[in-house]
Amino acid sequence: MPTQTESKTEQKIEIMPPAAAMHPVENKIHGRTLTDDYAWLRDKEEPEVIAYLEAENAYTATVTAADEPMRQTLYQEMLSHIKETDVSVPFREGNYWYYSRTEQGLQYPIYCRKPGTPSAINDAAPEEIILDVNELAKDQPYMAVHAFTVSDDGNLLAYSMDNTGFRQYTLQVKDLRTGQLLSEHVERTGSVVWAADNRTLFYTVEDEVQKRQFRLYRHALSAPHSDDPLLYEETDERFNIGAGRTRDRQLIILESSSHTTTEEQFLRADTPEGQWTLIEPRRDNIEYYADHRNGLLFIRANDTGRNFRLVTAPVSAPASANWAEILPHRADVMLEDADLFASFYVACERSAGLQHLRVVPFIGEGSATSKSKEIAFPEPVYSAHPHTNRIFDTTKYRYGYQSLVTPGSVFEYDITTGESKLLKQLEIPGNFEKSLYKSERLFAKAPDGTEIPISLVYRKDQFQRRKNPLFVYGYGSYGYALPIGFNSNRLSLLDRGFVLAYAHIRGGGDMGKPWHDAGRLMNKRNTFTDFIAVTHHLLNQGYGDPARVAIEGGSAGGLLMGAVVNLEPALFRAVVSHVPFVDVMNTMLDASLPLTVPEYEEWGDPNQPEAFDYMLSYSPYDNLKAGDYPAMLVKTSLYDSQVMYWEPAKYVAKLRRLKTDNNPLLLHTNMTAGHGGASGRYDYLKEIAFDYAFLIRELQAGNDGH
Repeated sequence: MPTQTESKTEQKIEIMPPAAAMHPVENKIHGRTLTDDYAWLRDKEEPEVIAYLEAENAYTATVTAADEPMRQTLYQEMLSHIKETDVSVPFREGNYWYYSRTEQGLQYPIYCRKPGTPSAINDAAPEEIILDVNELAKDQPYMAVHAFTVSDDGNLLAYSMDNTGFRQYTLQVKDLRTGQLLSEHVERTGSVVWAADNRTLFYTVEDEVQKRQFRLYRHALSAPHSDDPLLYEETDERFNIGAGRTRDRQLIILESSSHTTTEEQFLRADTPEGQWTLIEPRRDNIEYYADHRNGLLFIRANDTGRNFRLVTAPVSAPASANWAEILPHRADVMLEDADLFASFYVACERSAGLQHLRVVPFIGEGSATSKSKEIAFPEPVYSAHPHTNRIFDTTKYRYGYQSLVTPGSVFEYDITTGESKLLKQLEIPGNFEKSLYKSERLFAKAPDGTEIPISLVYRKDQFQRRKNPLFVYGYGSYGYALPIGFNSNRLSLLDRGFVLAYAHIRGGGDMGKPWHDAGRLMNKRNTFTDFIAVTHHLLNQGYGDPARVAIEGGSAGGLLMGAVVNLEPALFRAVVSHVPFVDVMNTMLDASLPLTVPEYEEWGDPNQPEAFDYMLSYSPYDNLKAGDYPAMLVKTSLYDSQVMYWEPAKYVAKLRRLKTDNNPLLLHTNMTAGHGGASGRYDYLKEIAFDYAFLIRELQAGNDGH
């Protein structure tokens, strides 16, 4: 691909790109010297830093000014495929049925409820708005709601909100009988759990420097926050804590978790001032997760194999010595979850890269089970997952289903009949016709012979072998399985002939825990070579034009983008990189940054020479060199708390100095958002339209021979 030539747009642009000043900072470690010419960009309090980011934004705006008509077209297209005024499927909790709805022209959801019987909502009853996020967002550049939990008696709502994007949440309590806010106001909260007495809250807070949830407090309503007793403090910097309530409402569980290890303790929900009971002391690289039924803990654990088994233990003696196995570990099946109910449980499994839901009825009061039934799914590539199921004693189970061509759907499975009933499928306006599109599942062979799954979708009447623009998306970290769902925004690309592919590369969780292990720590390079192998395989099979290949990834997927571009830049025509983790060495060597120490379990500890050398071999920022690169759009946010804005800013500054081509290199910083970009749904659509216009322009240029 001749990346050294100018795109049509840039040929017309007179403006010169910003040139960041170089102020070298040296770090000597393990006999090596790391030189960072742009470390000064870390200080966003300095006017020069903000001025540089704004200059980059101005440059991006100028270079892409000609895309504005296309952006407007794309935005209107995407908007036409959204039912702007809509309502979710109501679910029952206590004496109410809860739902959310959206209204045309409003950015955020409105959370509501109505009374009803155990079997149905009372549609004739007046609607009670319990939280209108649009009201919270007034005069705010950003708004996100995190905790959202109602007391057992239905009278009080505890919720938390963030108005910057830094994922720093403030807890408040609303009296749903009067609509008034109570005096509670707690900063930096995470988990929020009600006790059964309807007046006691448990909440976690984050460390101000490390930005990890590390303390658990108990709060009595109306008491001064300063009097709240500290119940637990997690001192191991690798671990975060979180609290939740079992579905039967009997226990509160406090979990300490790193990326590879967990430890849990529990408290009876009706004795909020009681003693906590430890289930099993933490052991490195062992995870377990507990729920409760009839005096037994049901524990999903990977103590005998990486893909987890299911065991039970008495509440009175929960340690591993007393674990009784009811579902063994299987090398080819990942037990992702076990949804527990009074008369059955649902094994949420993943095998051969696909999700399965298996319903297992209980026999009597014990843990003995009868023959299981698997819920059937009709397509070769799909996503299936538990939906909202708040009622413990029930014969109905709700699950979500979607695919690359089937819109998101909510089903209710009847345990007694084995039948599934469709409750709602997301309506896609704008003349969407499912039969026009086709999804496929392929496998590419990695350099070591491993078969890498690929999910792809395209519009059938637009497909021509070796002539379509090819768009490949990847992530491949933290054991996160790439979801295969429907997205109406994609129709704007599919209807223009794009083939969209999703690479289920190692480092993710698509094939269970061993798949994650094969792409982390000293195996991380497999993630990058897998992605390159997937792209080559798709081109060899005729799923795209070799001159028109675009790729996208975000966060750890942005690291993927930087690494594969360094390895094989000529393979790609265009790159979209969101909040990319590209400055691996400088970040991982700085333990004062949020999240760094916990990340040692994913990337390695660079204070160890072997890990340092390996990480340095792929760190995108450190491996930039003079040469030709694809057209690149790099996006970040000033208030990102996970990948700090300066990583992509430094990356672009260094790459601009080194690259020898005239392809666009664009940096855009959202100055009022965080890791996930804009919070409002209309603002978010505009961000997607910006990305798509960039891709269409570049890949059309490739089709014109540029």
